[in-house]
Amino acid sequence: MNNEAEKSSSYSQDEEISVKELIIKIQGWWHYLWSKKWTILVTGLIGGTLGLAYTFIKKPVYTASTTFVLESGDKAGGLSAYAGLASMVGIDLGGGGGGIFQGDNILELYKSRSMIQKTLLSPVNITSQEPLIERYIEINKLRNKWKKPELKNLKYVVDSLSESGFKEKDPKNKRLLDSIMGEVVEDINQKYLSVGKPDKKLAIIKVDVSSEDEEFAKQFNEELVKNVNDFYIQTKTKKSLENIAILQRKTDSVRKVMNGAIYSAAVVADATPNLNPTRQVQRAAPVQKAQFSAETNKAILGEMVKNLEMSKMALMRETPLIQVVDKPVYPLHEEKLGKVKGIALGGIIFGFLSVLVIITKRLYNLIINS
Repeated sequence: MNNEAEKSSSYSQDEEISVKELIIKIQGWWHYLWSKKWTILVTGLIGGTLGLAYTFIKKPVYTASTTFVLESGDKAGGLSAYAGLASMVGIDLGGGGGGIFQGDNILELYKSRSMIQKTLLSPVNITSQEPLIERYIEINKLRNKWKKPELKNLKYVVDSLSESGFKEKDPKNKRLLDSIMGEVVEDINQKYLSVGKPDKKLAIIKVDVSSEDEEFAKQFNEELVKNVNDFYIQTKTKKSLENIAILQRKTDSVRKVMNGAIYSAAVVADATPNLNPTRQVQRAAPVQKAQFSAETNKAILGEMVKNLEMSKMALMRETPLIQVVDKPVYPLHEEKLGKVKGIALGGIIFGFLSVLVIITKRLYNLIINS
């Protein structure tokens, strides 16, 4: 019992000594930093001055925002029963995009290279044929940063017939233009573009484009939203449109054959005005044949017209609704670093760095001396 008491007493004394030593060390460090208060204060003032200067140099960032409601087309409902019957005879009434854009896939579509590249190759305005990527290069002064002389002379000339979207015959230059385009697309995805849902429970999508150039931000935002939404609708309704085109051609063909049979019967009757009663084969057989063909095609035409109208109804149901709620308008939302905030941030950052340097220097001296 006495040994246990002695051990417990020794542990408490050691703990008291360690806590006391810790407090003494903290006081020592505090006194040391207090002795360097003027150095820290001057460094903080220098940082605050630099922060103030930065607020004058730093350009404001403009943000163009578009908010729209997305409602996907629905293939289900009253046409589902007819679709099952139509499929038995090889007709697909509901051939929309299916699950291509289910969930948040459309958000990734906004960040795809093809959509951003198409937007970058859009003209800056109606009167100018200069693409947006040339405006981007000018804003960021990329030609001054490029060291290779062949890059400085390259320019994007839009060509809608080209697979890449721009005109360039030289394979080497085309490769360089593709490389530049890839870097620009990546930079826009990281620094300029933000796409998401303000509320995950709602079908509202918000697209933000931020840039130091107000006109570029607004133009890029509008063109990107237009290109992606058009592509979305076209893809969702592509198969249905193809089905309607096929049914329309078949319907027109059957109608043409039916009309031809009707005219054939009339032509045979006109060709034999004073027919000998004993020679009825010259009129009866061709007329009945033409009438039979006309009646058959009439029945086929009725079914095909019905299927065509049902396909058009299915297309209307599948076409998604995209309703823009808010568009970017001038003046755009402007974000800039305020003078007070710049002074405070500069002073805090430089003050913290000076404290870190002072502590590091003292630790180094203690280690060397020990």
